[in-house]
Amino acid sequence: MPLSAAVAMAATTVLVAGAAAAPVDVDPVEVAPAPGAAAPAPRADLSHHGYVSLWGDHIAIRIRSENRGPSDVTASTVRLRFSAPLAARQELPYGCLRGGKATVLCETGGLRFAGGARQTALDLTLAGRPDEVVVRLDTVWNGGARDTDRTNDVHEVLAPATGDAYAF
Repeated sequence: MPLSAAVAMAATTVLVAGAAAAPVDVDPVEVAPAPGAAAPAPRADLSHHGYVSLWGDHIAIRIRSENRGPSDVTASTVRLRFSAPLAARQELPYGCLRGGKATVLCETGGLRFAGGARQTALDLTLAGRPDEVVVRLDTVWNGGARDTDRTNDVHEVLAPATGDAYAF
């Protein structure tokens, strides 16, 4: 019969009169989740890297998405938000859709741990011809995995209208 978490904690703590509880050097106890409790979320470390290039009313984004594990991710979605509105008519790649006047969402599909990267290429038209655009990129869905390192899948890039590629 599995021990409850409270019983397991009590079994590993000794109380000394007038002192705070101190852990005792004992072997760890495996505690089964309570009936009906959800299993802990798998861990995965998604990363997105690439570049943004702006010239005239055209913006190109190339994204390389990968999973550094330790668990596989069944599906993920990357969100791109632009500081300037997109033109009303866009030809988006398969798996991408508009999320507002200045937002695009793209599914990256399943990402296996150390299973290679998925490439996403967007060539978009802006509503005007800004001198610069800020692109904010982040993961909005990762298959329910827990990602404790958000530094490699959340980016903000300033892209001046030079035609140069600005990396993230």
